[in-house]
Amino acid sequence: MINKKGSAKWSGDLKSGTGHVSMESGAFKDQPYGFNTRFEDGAGTNPEEMIGAAHASCFSMALSMILGQHDATPDEIATTATVSMDKDGDGFAIKKIHLDVTGKVPGIDEATFMEAANAAMEGCPISKLLTGGSAEITMDAKFVS
Repeated sequence: MINKKGSAKWSGDLKSGTGHVSMESGAFKDQPYGFNTRFEDGAGTNPEEMIGAAHASCFSMALSMILGQHDATPDEIATTATVSMDKDGDGFAIKKIHLDVTGKVPGIDEATFMEAANAAMEGCPISKLLTGGSAEITMDAKFVS
């Protein structure tokens, strides 16, 4: 099993508190996030754009793999994942993720590309997780006084 880690620290209440998020790889470290970066236009990141980046990158890799099964190597796959969050009862929920992909792939036709893109959308691990796949979510919690 492959294990990758992301971490976050938060201090304060919801609206005026601040947090920092990091990736095990160091790709980003102690990036700020907070209410203003999530619900307004503050500088920093937020969970939804990180989900979008994760989904876009996973999908692009899956599409490359599937195209390889058709003996095609893409010159470029460019994917943007738009994560849409809206009110849901007393809170919020991610209601939709839209993938916008452009592929430059020599040696295949549009029908083959579309078939591969649909298979990648259904088969990438992040798509599976976000659509209620078989991921087990567990937790260890410890209260520190």
